[in-house]
Amino acid sequence: MAWLTLGLFCAGLLLCLALDLSVLYALTGGLVLFVLYGKYKGFGWRDLFRMVLDGVRTVKNILITFVLIGMLTAFWRAAGTIPVIVAYASALIRPSVFLLMTFLLNSMVSALMGTSFGTAATMGVVCATMGTAMGVDMRLIGGAILSGVFFGDRCSPVSTSALLVAEVTGTKLFDNIRRMVRTALVPFLLAAVLYGALGLLTPHSGEGMDLKALFGQEFALHPLALLPAAAVLILSALRVKVKLTMGVSILAAIPLCILLQKTAPETLLRLALTGYQASDPQVAAMLNGGGIVSMFKVMGIVCLSSAYSGIFRKTGLLDGARHAIEALAKKTSSFAAILCTSVISVMVSCNQTLAVLLTDQLCASLNQDAGQFALDLEDSVIIVAPLIPWCIAGAVPLATVGADSAAIPLAFYLYLLPLWRLVTAKRDIPTEHK
Repeated sequence: MAWLTLGLFCAGLLLCLALDLSVLYALTGGLVLFVLYGKYKGFGWRDLFRMVLDGVRTVKNILITFVLIGMLTAFWRAAGTIPVIVAYASALIRPSVFLLMTFLLNSMVSALMGTSFGTAATMGVVCATMGTAMGVDMRLIGGAILSGVFFGDRCSPVSTSALLVAEVTGTKLFDNIRRMVRTALVPFLLAAVLYGALGLLTPHSGEGMDLKALFGQEFALHPLALLPAAAVLILSALRVKVKLTMGVSILAAIPLCILLQKTAPETLLRLALTGYQASDPQVAAMLNGGGIVSMFKVMGIVCLSSAYSGIFRKTGLLDGARHAIEALAKKTSSFAAILCTSVISVMVSCNQTLAVLLTDQLCASLNQDAGQFALDLEDSVIIVAPLIPWCIAGAVPLATVGADSAAIPLAFYLYLLPLWRLVTAKRDIPTEHK
């Protein structure tokens, strides 16, 4: 019955994918299936309701953070923070180093913003537009962008995926980031070398865009607009709590919106809720977005996915799969088993959040050290998700910049990181699940 239930859930996800429906429909149907399975196993409705609530409670802090991230990304746009970063950074792009700079600039912006989707919609769109004008192959552009946007999505202090991993593993975010930076160093440098070499070997023509002139029609491009981003960098370095860091950055952006960008004070609430909307169509294509409403879908995915975890723990629905994974880990290594599990989890779930929670449920028994397990999740499921063509983690950023799945094989950083971990992973024997 357990395998039948999981099979029906997978079928629902694939049906939504085939019909181009929101994954929320499949996740809602999955919750009904898992609750019915719990009833079949003899649990009462009250017990099942408590399991669902217990699962959602594990991510309550993340839901609050999502609200702050929505506000942060809106105010950074309206205050001119993102326009200044993008305009000045894009000036560094030259045809001969275009691919390398695309990778580096998207890595930098994603580390500041903590979102792959938001980075793709800003710096990614800029790079794609400039690359097309230079005659660079869109597959190369898409691969470099995808590599860069997931650098920060993995290890930014304001990344939703990093916060989710820290929450489910019970670890400290900044400790996790320190470990992630260590394991990312060699893959990051190798990816940079590959993009640099390809850029030199790839024919190109044309020149870049004058984004200062374009954005200057909508914003006052002043260095003061960088203050909200500087607040995140400084407070993160001081290991200030993430919610407080984002709150300070939002407060720093508000006076800039009013005094520097001449935003009407009465529009600030609407800005926080629905995000920034530019008046110029060209600017709008690159900068529109943010706001609390933009986080509703991901909040729904997290709530539904986390609701599963309580049912999985109590009903033993995943026990059979867990035993198979432990056997694989004994023959290889814990990380190899986690990597294999993450690939299957992403292929089945089609989204990063549920894949993280499934991999956590299935592999938590493989490692006694919570910090190491958090690192293993970051170096597997978070990085693998955009490599699966039908997963929204990679499909959305690629579609945003006008690329397709043909760019995935050229997202070098996303391959190099898990491969580097596989090479350096120690053969170990997993601890029995308690």
